[in-house]
Amino acid sequence: MPPFDVPEGDPFGPHNLPYGVFSPAGSTERRVGVRLGDHVLDAGAAARAIGSPYTSLLAHPTLNPLLAAGRTAWSDVRRALTAWVTVPAHRETIERLFYPLSSVTLHLPFEVADYVDFYSSEHHARNAGHIFRPDAENPLTPNWKHLPIGYHGRSGTVVVSGTDVVRPSGQRKGPADPAPVFGPSVRLDIEAEVGFVVGVPSKRGRPVALGDFREHVFGLCLLNDWSARDIQAWEYVPLGPFLGKSFATSVSAWITPLEALEDARVAPPERTHPPLPYLDDSDEEPCGYDLRISIAVNGHTVSEPPFHTMYWTAAQQLAHMTVNGASLRTGDLYGSGTVSGPEERQRGSLLELTWNGRDPLELPDGKRTYLEDGDVVTLSAWAPGADGARVGLGEVSGRVVASSRRTD
Repeated sequence: MPPFDVPEGDPFGPHNLPYGVFSPAGSTERRVGVRLGDHVLDAGAAARAIGSPYTSLLAHPTLNPLLAAGRTAWSDVRRALTAWVTVPAHRETIERLFYPLSSVTLHLPFEVADYVDFYSSEHHARNAGHIFRPDAENPLTPNWKHLPIGYHGRSGTVVVSGTDVVRPSGQRKGPADPAPVFGPSVRLDIEAEVGFVVGVPSKRGRPVALGDFREHVFGLCLLNDWSARDIQAWEYVPLGPFLGKSFATSVSAWITPLEALEDARVAPPERTHPPLPYLDDSDEEPCGYDLRISIAVNGHTVSEPPFHTMYWTAAQQLAHMTVNGASLRTGDLYGSGTVSGPEERQRGSLLELTWNGRDPLELPDGKRTYLEDGDVVTLSAWAPGADGARVGLGEVSGRVVASSRRTD
């Protein structure tokens, strides 16, 4: 089907237009692309062909120049792209600049600056608390409802969807083991998350206010925070995640601009503890998002976590991340934390779905507690759009491959 003739109801129609970076078949040149249906538009070439003033932002091998340009430019470019793919007068010029999605190679769409990951689903936090502290009166830590808990990750190991994930090796020690051992992780897990991509930087020493979220954050994508639970369990006291997380974080090849998700904005859940003023969003526009996520293992759906249940919003996470004066950089990425809902089939990790291995998942190809070599995990999602439309988010997928490390 020609690229202009996207079927009605396609989640990647002209109401969406997510950005990515691709190489055409037979080429290693990286170009900014915009997805329309099952085609990719060479956005830089289109801007040149039309004589657009936005050519300087789109004719690059990465999204970073566009990210840094700011909200006015984001809106202007999006408005122009929408016209290019919908106005019949542009058809002859633009149509030849589309490539079938199946024919291109997709790349990491932006240069990742810093990477931060949060822990902001109350359902996930309560499940984890019940699993690891079954005798505790309150499964949440004392600070959980007062601030968005997070950790700094490793930006150099953020990889694009489709990249294999090598099973990590490290130290692990079970409760009954006399001493730690070294070897490949035997409790490799996933965490279904949403990643937020920062465009406009901030100055060091100047916190970003809640109301400035949309001035700094360009868009979002699905994110899989791969987790080696056995390595994590041995190393995380007292400082938190390190090698159990830093080996790989997978993100979608497509970044959905926040403007495409206006109709998916919702208020966060009611808060039982009034937040401190810098986190108090009671007088702000809603910054929760109604995203419907699906998790599949080897093509079999195992869970459907709802993002609208997240206790802390992306705006609050950004405000907290900078309240100490830490600066933002173009290309900063921060993860929402594992997305889990109140029901068993809405849990966002195998840790929760199998209750730390106690209740194996029944899959068509056998039982699973944690991931086996060869398993493919795919996250997909959509959000409600205007007039009943669906806004598709680019999927993120990764296959587990065996570790090559020795065990001695």
